Amino acid sequence: MIAGHVDYMAGPPAEAIPQFHGGAIKVFAVTSAERSSALPQIPTTREAGLPEFQARTWSGLFAPKGTPRPILDKLTDALDMALDDETTRKRMFDLGNEIPVKTERGQAPLGALVRSEIARWTPIIKAANVKAH
Repeated sequence: MIAGHVDYMAGPPAEAIPQFHGGAIKVFAVTSAERSSALPQIPTTREAGLPEFQARTWSGLFAPKGTPRPILDKLTDALDMALDDETTRKRMFDLGNEIPVKTERGQAPLGALVRSEIARWTPIIKAANVKAH
């Protein structure tokens, strides 16, 4: 896009924010339900007139199937500590990442998110006849 080969893209905030602040690109909307705390001046797609165009990037920490519960709990606690660290929070914010509140973190909330994303995107992928190669 910066080289002028494409006119539009939808991408993760970590790629767009530095380019936006540098004046290389225009950002018309964020695809999340809420405005980005890193780009509060940019409207959501709903506010911009595209109420059905919503998608968000998210990350999760996964362990191999069959990992013992105590190890999963230890990993969960370590990740929670990292996400509460002010240096980590600032870096994540600078990259345009939103850190979930504590009630939205952990194994059960991540499992619920994965199930909801599968339920949401599977019919869309099938309707578009998308094939993995």
